[in-house]
Amino acid sequence: MNNSIRTILMASIVGMTLGALVTPALADETQWQKDHPRRTQVNGRLNNQNKRINNEEKSGQISKGQARQLHGEDHAIRQEERTMASTNGGHITKAEQKSLNQQENQVSQQIGK
Repeated sequence: MNNSIRTILMASIVGMTLGALVTPALADETQWQKDHPRRTQVNGRLNNQNKRINNEEKSGQISKGQARQLHGEDHAIRQEERTMASTNGGHITKAEQKSLNQQENQVSQQIGK
């Protein structure tokens, strides 16, 4: 068997193995999202804001200090979301989601200023 065929065969085996390992993890995540749609929405926004902060710091639109402050505010919101969920069987209420989203809106408005 020549080297190029051996390389393709090994890459295929590695790809199938990784696919088999990742698929159950994705199924669990999807089930969690189904069970916790409000938490998924809030945490998705926090993840998006984290990326925005990093991108704006990288591009020089905000300083390291500003990025650190914004990350800190987002971290506090995430911690509050976890605390809320821990008092309600792992879920957050619509009112709690609304409160968290309002806080996220305030941080979002600060990004890029």
